Amino acid sequence: MAVGKQLSAKAIASPSMAPGMHADGDGLYLIVSPQGAKRWTFVFFMQGKRKEMGLGKLSAVSLLDARDAADAARRMVARGENPIEARRANRADAAAEAGKVVVTFGMAAEAHINAHASGYRNAKHIDQWRMTLSVQRDKAGNLMDTGYCLAIRDTAVAEIDTPEVMSVLLPVWLDKAETASRIRGRIEHVLDAAKVDGHRSGENPARWRGHLKLKLPKRRKLTRGHHAAMPYVDVADFITELHKVEGLGAQALELAILTASRTGEIITAKWHEFDMSGKVWTVPAERMKAGREHRVPLSARAHYILGQLAETRTGDYVFPGKKANAHISNATMSKALGAAGGSDFTVHGFRSAFRDWVGEETSFAEAIAEAALAHIIGDETERAYRRGDALAKRKTLMDAWAAYCLPAPVENVLPMTRRKPTAA
Repeated sequence: MAVGKQLSAKAIASPSMAPGMHADGDGLYLIVSPQGAKRWTFVFFMQGKRKEMGLGKLSAVSLLDARDAADAARRMVARGENPIEARRANRADAAAEAGKVVVTFGMAAEAHINAHASGYRNAKHIDQWRMTLSVQRDKAGNLMDTGYCLAIRDTAVAEIDTPEVMSVLLPVWLDKAETASRIRGRIEHVLDAAKVDGHRSGENPARWRGHLKLKLPKRRKLTRGHHAAMPYVDVADFITELHKVEGLGAQALELAILTASRTGEIITAKWHEFDMSGKVWTVPAERMKAGREHRVPLSARAHYILGQLAETRTGDYVFPGKKANAHISNATMSKALGAAGGSDFTVHGFRSAFRDWVGEETSFAEAIAEAALAHIIGDETERAYRRGDALAKRKTLMDAWAAYCLPAPVENVLPMTRRKPTAA
């Protein structure tokens, strides 16, 4: 039995119980999520490594049952046995006796990749998924011992929980930030698909917001050349903070993120370039890095921001400066970036975040993504950019990006303190 200061039935039933790990004693904890969900876990050490064994949700496992389960696990640890491995073996044996096939993480990963193979950008992209999830096969068809998920490949997908995901991510989280971010996202996809297929239940232990973000150490910033890029998984939370920042700089920065535009294109934007009824922004060739006209589809949120700005229009520039006939400077957007907690990153880096999101989270063609960034690289991209349906496809892409960045409806919320129009 656990000793020391123990939890009480009354305390754990309280809806005001603070998020975090609440100790019952001798390794038994009640974990309360930021959303109020409660689950039991048993923490123990084997061969010098910390491990966590999930014991179930509070709604299904009482305090007494959790203590009994922890006591049983504690006795196994004392005998040098791993209770997590023992439970997996027992469940596998039970499933085998019942004639059921135990679906492993590796099996679920292969099924997910095969189901979506036609949507990946190219064969290399499929190979990258197989390698990171440790389901590459040699010419003879045998699984190769490569990749980052070897530790969980043969684990029943129903048994994958936060400790298993953490065991994969922690070794690369700080030193290979971009790779780790991709691995996490791919594991999340596989587990979501497995749940849909009926192979597991409960919340996804690889989810980022409200879960792994609270457990994993802060990552090093990603860089593209000299542009520090915010990981795309952090963009939505950043925009939530950006909405608390007042002024033109915050609005300009959000529009830049939503349109994947360069700083210069945003701060020098003029009203005559916008077709508000058609929801298209046409940037003239002389203001584009590639020297060619670029059409930008406007998502609902981008259109709303412009509509609010139009109500207090004072001149030709969408983002007017303090002086007459001038626009805001680069520093205005950078200042807003820092005020919202993004001082480690650059405005230009959001274009890289957008590109990473397209590649890792969507099935949009590479040519469409490059066209959205006004990159004209190679014949395929050139043709995609010129096709009559390219704008419609890019509109779908930018709407999806806006939905990813803004998970909560914010079209009618736009904190701002605008300067009063100067009297003529």
